[in-house]
Amino acid sequence: MASKSIRRRDLIQQVVQERGGVSVGALAEMLGVSTQTIRRDLDILCDGGSLHRAHGRIELAEDHLNTPFEQRAGTNLVGKRAIAEVAAAQIPDGATLFISIGSTVLSVARALHRRKELTVITNNLSVAMSLSEEVSNRIIVPGGEIRLPDRDFIGEEVVDFFARYRAEFAIFGTAGIDADGGLLEFHRAEVRVSERMRRNAQKSILLIDRSKFGRHAPAAGGNVSEVDLVICDRPPPPEFSELVDGLGQHIVFAEDAD
Repeated sequence: MASKSIRRRDLIQQVVQERGGVSVGALAEMLGVSTQTIRRDLDILCDGGSLHRAHGRIELAEDHLNTPFEQRAGTNLVGKRAIAEVAAAQIPDGATLFISIGSTVLSVARALHRRKELTVITNNLSVAMSLSEEVSNRIIVPGGEIRLPDRDFIGEEVVDFFARYRAEFAIFGTAGIDADGGLLEFHRAEVRVSERMRRNAQKSILLIDRSKFGRHAPAAGGNVSEVDLVICDRPPPPEFSELVDGLGQHIVFAEDAD
């Protein structure tokens, strides 16, 4: 019985992480238990500090939420444009590429508008729509529920989706970079998707801006040293100098690039 309760709480945690929030009634229906059982589970889960109740819903605590997509998309436009141009220069006509979720990778998709005959495998609906304007491209997306307002797909089925393909390039971002180079995300599902893309591509390209260095997010993934190429807008704060020096030629600062 105890193991069943633990599995159920793990599922609740996963659903809330993927959706940002869900009602008690929806969880009860999804898991086939009473609302009283869900409320007892939530009493335990909310003690951990990562979840909290709000008007009959369970949601991620504010410090575990990412900044809204539209707000992210409208910040540091010069830096994102510079990153996008450097990344797009890596991609030839006819390439097969994975593209992940996020506002910076969307800038890359827009910078690829002159490329032709690309095969794009993505869980980012905005990327798919942007690159579909070139009719010679082939666009492959997973099925399932679109997460709004980000207009993307996340979850275990997306990990399985990327596992079925191989690509020449994987273009992805991350929510934060820890002092030891660890890549951080807001959801475990995002970690697993990025790792699958990186493993199934010949060349992995991580896109970040300076603000990602030292930014906290709860889910730990791989390490920046495992990425083939890191493209950043500007050098990070001095406390990350040793980390950057260790990357050597594997990191490019787009605003300084010719």
